[in-house]
Amino acid sequence: MKRPLTNCKPDEYMLGHSIFLFLKYFIPMKIQSLLVIALFCFTLGNASAQEKDLKVNANQVTENSSNIERLLNSKSFEFIANTAFPTGGTPKNLVGSGYSVTFSPEKIVSNLPFYGRAYSGMASGPDKGMRFQGKPENFTIAKNKEYQVNTIVNENGNTYGITLSVSDSGYASLSISSNARGTINFQGEILPYRKD
Repeated sequence: MKRPLTNCKPDEYMLGHSIFLFLKYFIPMKIQSLLVIALFCFTLGNASAQEKDLKVNANQVTENSSNIERLLNSKSFEFIANTAFPTGGTPKNLVGSGYSVTFSPEKIVSNLPFYGRAYSGMASGPDKGMRFQGKPENFTIAKNKEYQVNTIVNENGNTYGITLSVSDSGYASLSISSNARGTINFQGEILPYRKD
């Protein structure tokens, strides 16, 4: 008895061989040809559908990227925070809280919470979080792998350094440093800024 040339177990080989013999002797040649043609058409159609889906997805990604680029270059957009990452602390879920930063060439308004360390010399009183507003200085936007937005805002003797990294899909990471508080990071997304 000849041994199979495959790595199949003997039982698997016998099953495959049985199916082959059944197809060869019990199904007429015309039906075999039709089955092969049907299988070929199904495979070709499936591959074509997948290729079409890939092209549609690629076009959507390109369109989203163009929209994000236009939005950032307008310098008028809003960052909606979903998660806060305090330095040395646990992440805080902010979904649905309404925390945001609005960007425009005339003014940046931050309405974000703060979790972390405050430095000595900071004005006493209730914690106002990372809430500030002012005219942005050195407002720059550049693109490497992601879009990078950098600016500085001065308010009442405090300097806030803002760095925003934005992907082509609109997801973003925001980092704010201050001379009165430790650096805090946020994740979220950017959207068109709607003036009320």
